[in-house]
Amino acid sequence: MSQTTIFSAFQMLRPRLALVFLVALLVISTALMSEIWGGLLPCALCLKQRLAYYVGLPLLVLAFWHAPRAPLAAHGLLLTIGILFVANAMLGFYHAGIEYGWWLGPASCGGGGAQALDTNALFEALQSSSMVRCDAPAFTLFGISLAGYNLLASLVLAGLALYPLNKEAGS
Repeated sequence: MSQTTIFSAFQMLRPRLALVFLVALLVISTALMSEIWGGLLPCALCLKQRLAYYVGLPLLVLAFWHAPRAPLAAHGLLLTIGILFVANAMLGFYHAGIEYGWWLGPASCGGGGAQALDTNALFEALQSSSMVRCDAPAFTLFGISLAGYNLLASLVLAGLALYPLNKEAGS
């Protein structure tokens, strides 16, 4: 007789999908809350790092919904999501390296502004917008910037998504 533990539940497909979804939702919600209520403005690289969450969350819902009927497709989506978060971790590492001064960032990494239709509108947009630099962390905790925390979160999400599932457990 085998013992069932809390960890054995995550060896099955649907609980794993739910766990990855909840962790990803927590991470992107924290980023959005820090922007909305914390006043931390994201730079261009921060916004690019959010794309993995905006793509991954709907894919996780799709995989969870179809896992009982199409477990192979759900496994494929989980693998895709894992690869997506590996790529996001690399982008987070690149961004953190820029913030810590390990290498230079792209020349275009400043603040994004609204498109102007004429020179007066462009001048007004430039005066009213503040530049958000990619090489200056908006916030650090224990010496780690938000890009560094995104790197860690993306590695955790990639690990959860790519860790082998128990084939006998089913979905």
